[in-house]
Order: sequence, then C-alpha cells, then structure tokens
Amino acid sequence: MTDYEKMYADSIVSKYSPKTTSKAEALKKLDRKAKLPATVFAYIFGVIGALLLGVGMCLSMNIIGSGTTLFFVLGIITGILGIGIVSINYMIYKRLLNNGKQKYAADILRLAQEIKAG
Repeated sequence: MTDYEKMYADSIVSKYSPKTTSKAEALKKLDRKAKLPATVFAYIFGVIGALLLGVGMCLSMNIIGSGTTLFFVLGIITGILGIGIVSINYMIYKRLLNNGKQKYAADILRLAQEIKAG
C-alpha cells in the first residue's frame, strides 16, 4: 500500500469517525449562541429601516407615486419612520446582546475556567 492510499484511508476514516468537540470549540459555540439573536435582529431591523427611509425619499421626491401632496406627506412620514428605526437599532442591538450574554454567562465562565485549569 502506498503512502497516498494510507493518507486517503485516514482521511476517509476521520470523516466517518465520531467527532469529539473540545472545550474550546464548545466555548466558541456558546459565544456565538449568545450573540446570534442580537446580530440577526440588528441586520433585519436595520434593513427594514433603510428600506423605509429609501421609500420615503422616493415618495417625497416624486420618483414613485403620482407627485401629489398626499404622496409627498406620506413620503416624509415614511422617511421619518425609517430614520427612527435606523436610529434606535443600535440601542436595541446592545440590549439584546447584553441579555444574551447574561443568559449564557454562567456556562461560558464555567467552561473558560475549566479550560484555564487544564
């Protein structure tokens, strides 16, 4: 059997053998799990706010709509709503992030202490 065949066999065996996760990998997973809901919310909420701001600008500049006063006022209101959403997005993100960190803090700290201890 050649060296290539041995390496190939080893790579196949490693694909099918049960995976053991290390404590460092578990710590990374917990960290991601704590941060993911806040990040997903911030992206979705930010995109919605930016789209509302853009639609409001288009309505108020007569790019879409019939160009009447009603569409102009509707565009201003929509744009202000979009600005408000974009403005509060970071504050909501920080609150959700802190909640996620508090939720998993005990597990993360315990696992980090285990890793440090050896």
